[in-house]
Amino acid sequence: MRILHTMLRVGDLERSLAFYTGVLGMKLLRRQDYPDGRFTLAFVGFGPESEQAAIELTHNWDTKGYDLGNAFGHVALEVPDAYAACAEIKKRGGTVVREAGPMKHGTTVIAFAQDPDGYKIELIQRAS
Repeated sequence: MRILHTMLRVGDLERSLAFYTGVLGMKLLRRQDYPDGRFTLAFVGFGPESEQAAIELTHNWDTKGYDLGNAFGHVALEVPDAYAACAEIKKRGGTVVREAGPMKHGTTVIAFAQDPDGYKIELIQRAS
Protein backbone atom coordinates (compact mmCIF):
# COMPACT_ATOMS: atom_id res chain seq x y z
CA MET A 1 0.00 0.00 0.00
CA ARG A 2 0.97 3.62 -0.48
CA ILE A 3 -0.64 7.04 -0.15
CA LEU A 4 -1.97 8.22 -3.51
CA HIS A 5 -3.25 11.71 -2.80
CA THR A 6 -4.87 14.10 -0.35
CA MET A 7 -8.02 15.92 -1.52
CA LEU A 8 -8.65 19.59 -0.74
CA ARG A 9 -11.84 21.40 -1.76
CA VAL A 10 -11.05 24.81 -3.24
CA GLY A 11 -13.25 27.81 -3.99
CA ASP A 12 -11.33 29.15 -7.00
CA LEU A 13 -9.43 26.48 -8.95
CA GLU A 14 -7.32 28.84 -11.06
CA ARG A 15 -6.20 30.76 -7.96
CA SER A 16 -5.31 27.50 -6.21
CA LEU A 17 -3.45 26.15 -9.24
CA ALA A 18 -1.47 29.39 -9.40
CA PHE A 19 -0.46 28.90 -5.75
CA TYR A 20 0.48 25.23 -5.93
CA THR A 21 2.31 25.50 -9.26
CA GLY A 22 3.57 29.09 -9.29
CA VAL A 23 4.32 29.60 -5.59
CA LEU A 24 5.18 26.08 -4.38
CA GLY A 25 6.63 24.85 -7.68
CA MET A 26 4.44 21.78 -8.14
CA LYS A 27 3.37 20.58 -11.57
CA LEU A 28 -0.19 20.18 -12.80
CA LEU A 29 -0.26 16.40 -13.28
CA ARG A 30 -3.77 16.07 -14.67
CA ARG A 31 -7.07 17.90 -14.79
CA GLN A 32 -10.57 16.72 -15.68
CA ASP A 33 -13.90 18.53 -15.85
CA TYR A 34 -17.05 16.61 -14.94
CA PRO A 35 -19.86 18.76 -16.41
CA ASP A 36 -22.67 16.41 -15.37
CA GLY A 37 -21.48 16.60 -11.76
CA ARG A 38 -20.49 20.28 -12.05
CA PHE A 39 -16.99 19.80 -10.65
CA THR A 40 -13.35 19.72 -11.75
CA LEU A 41 -10.50 17.64 -10.34
CA ALA A 42 -6.93 18.85 -10.72
CA PHE A 43 -3.96 16.86 -9.39
CA VAL A 44 -0.71 18.63 -8.52
CA GLY A 45 2.58 17.28 -7.23
CA PHE A 46 6.34 17.26 -7.55
CA GLY A 47 6.60 14.09 -9.60
CA PRO A 48 4.60 11.43 -11.42
CA GLU A 49 1.68 9.96 -9.46
CA SER A 50 3.14 6.51 -10.12
CA GLU A 51 6.09 7.51 -7.90
CA GLN A 52 4.88 10.19 -5.50
CA ALA A 53 1.75 11.24 -3.64
CA ALA A 54 -0.24 14.15 -5.09
CA ILE A 55 -2.75 16.73 -3.94
CA GLU A 56 -6.19 16.55 -5.52
CA LEU A 57 -7.78 19.99 -5.80
CA THR A 58 -11.56 19.56 -6.08
CA HIS A 59 -13.54 22.53 -7.37
CA ASN A 60 -17.31 22.23 -7.08
CA TRP A 61 -18.53 24.80 -9.62
CA ASP A 62 -21.44 26.08 -7.54
CA THR A 63 -19.50 26.49 -4.26
CA LYS A 64 -17.40 29.64 -3.81
CA GLY A 65 -15.70 28.71 -0.54
CA TYR A 66 -15.59 26.34 2.39
CA ASP A 67 -15.33 26.46 6.17
CA LEU A 68 -12.09 24.76 7.09
CA GLY A 69 -13.25 23.48 10.45
CA ASN A 70 -10.74 22.44 13.08
CA ALA A 71 -10.07 18.78 12.31
CA PHE A 72 -7.71 19.08 9.33
CA GLY A 73 -4.17 20.09 10.20
CA HIS A 74 -1.84 20.65 7.26
CA VAL A 75 0.03 19.22 4.29
CA ALA A 76 3.77 18.79 4.98
CA LEU A 77 6.53 19.27 2.41
CA GLU A 78 10.22 18.51 2.89
CA VAL A 79 12.49 21.34 1.76
CA PRO A 80 16.29 21.59 1.73
CA ASP A 81 16.24 25.02 3.45
CA ALA A 82 13.10 26.31 5.19
CA TYR A 83 14.47 29.86 5.42
CA ALA A 84 15.12 29.99 1.67
CA ALA A 85 11.75 28.36 0.95
CA CYS A 86 9.95 31.08 2.93
CA ALA A 87 11.82 33.80 1.07
CA GLU A 88 10.94 32.22 -2.28
CA ILE A 89 7.27 31.77 -1.35
CA LYS A 90 7.02 35.44 -0.38
CA LYS A 91 8.88 36.49 -3.54
CA ARG A 92 6.31 34.56 -5.60
CA GLY A 93 3.40 36.26 -3.84
CA GLY A 94 2.58 33.54 -1.31
CA THR A 95 1.81 33.99 2.38
CA VAL A 96 4.08 32.70 5.13
CA VAL A 97 2.16 32.46 8.41
CA ARG A 98 5.03 31.12 10.53
CA GLU A 99 8.59 32.04 9.64
CA ALA A 100 11.26 29.36 9.55
CA GLY A 101 12.79 28.39 12.86
CA PRO A 102 13.14 25.49 15.28
CA MET A 103 9.87 23.85 16.24
CA LYS A 104 8.61 24.35 19.76
CA HIS A 105 10.06 21.68 22.08
CA GLY A 106 12.47 20.44 19.38
CA THR A 107 15.22 21.30 16.96
CA THR A 108 13.67 20.51 13.58
CA VAL A 109 13.41 23.70 11.50
CA ILE A 110 9.87 24.25 10.22
CA ALA A 111 7.74 27.01 8.72
CA PHE A 112 4.15 27.35 7.55
CA ALA A 113 2.69 28.86 4.41
CA GLN A 114 -1.00 29.23 3.68
CA ASP A 115 -2.79 28.55 0.40
CA PRO A 116 -5.52 30.87 -0.96
CA ASP A 117 -8.28 28.83 0.74
CA GLY A 118 -6.57 28.94 4.13
CA TYR A 119 -5.04 25.45 4.13
CA LYS A 120 -1.71 25.33 5.95
CA ILE A 121 1.39 23.97 4.23
CA GLU A 122 4.18 22.95 6.62
CA LEU A 123 7.73 23.24 5.34
CA ILE A 124 10.07 20.84 7.13
CA GLN A 125 13.76 21.42 6.60
CA ARG A 126 15.58 18.24 5.57
CA ALA A 127 17.91 17.05 8.30
CA SER A 128 21.56 17.52 7.40
